[in-house]
Amino acid sequence: MKYMILLAGGTDQTEEEAAAEMPLWFAYDQATKDAGVFVAGDALYPVETAKTVAVATGTVTDGPFAETKEVIGGYYVLDVEDEAAALDWARKLPPSVTAEVRQVMVFDEEG
Repeated sequence: MKYMILLAGGTDQTEEEAAAEMPLWFAYDQATKDAGVFVAGDALYPVETAKTVAVATGTVTDGPFAETKEVIGGYYVLDVEDEAAALDWARKLPPSVTAEVRQVMVFDEEG
């Protein structure tokens, strides 16, 4: 089963704090690969670079959809046995983030 782990963090982390935490992220990344559960994962540019598209009108605005103190900063997609395994991987993340864990929906394209 594939699970997406959305990584949300505060915007108050300094550059020095973020740099000091990078070895933890590299270790987590490598652990998922070594375990054979890594499917995809990326960090995202800061929220200030985001654009929001109102699909109904096609209007594009700068920034995120809503004002928030936590922003999505990246994600992982892991292929694991079950939800419990996905939650275990989420618990191993560096402590500066909150993780939202959601199963990836699979649609039958032939139906």
